[in-house]
Amino acid sequence: MSIDMIVPLEVGIACRDLPAQRRFYEDTMGFRFISEIVVPAEKSAPSGLCADGYTVVRLQTPYGERIKLLAPTHPPAAEVAPAYILERPNACYLTFIVADIQAAIDALRGAGLHFMTGAQRVEARPGVYLAFCRDPEGNVLELVEYSDITAYRPDLGKAGD
Repeated sequence: MSIDMIVPLEVGIACRDLPAQRRFYEDTMGFRFISEIVVPAEKSAPSGLCADGYTVVRLQTPYGERIKLLAPTHPPAAEVAPAYILERPNACYLTFIVADIQAAIDALRGAGLHFMTGAQRVEARPGVYLAFCRDPEGNVLELVEYSDITAYRPDLGKAGD
């Protein structure tokens, strides 16, 4: 049996400063605002998300994927991020496949982000370049550039097909 998905994947991101995170994902990453909903405690507690209520902002990429920024009414304290991504149990990150990774690195550095991989792209294997940084609240973001995107995603076909 498999689950019958009907729309592109959505990812939820817990955050402490919802307005700041929203500005980052809209202004810097280019997401489009979809909606904002306040969920009271009587609905949030049974959901398993938090006991005291939360606000969720939905944002969408040009390709239709969405992220949900979720901020509890009483945000927890920030945690210290480990030096390496996989040092944290249950670690996850968002991957953005880009046309020009160095331009993306430069833009995000210009927005004040620090790259864990340094100021230049890293060649992970021939023709595949990556860079890791953290958003303003410490969530890991990966940028990837493929010299031949159709070798990685042949299902996408070539432009103009």
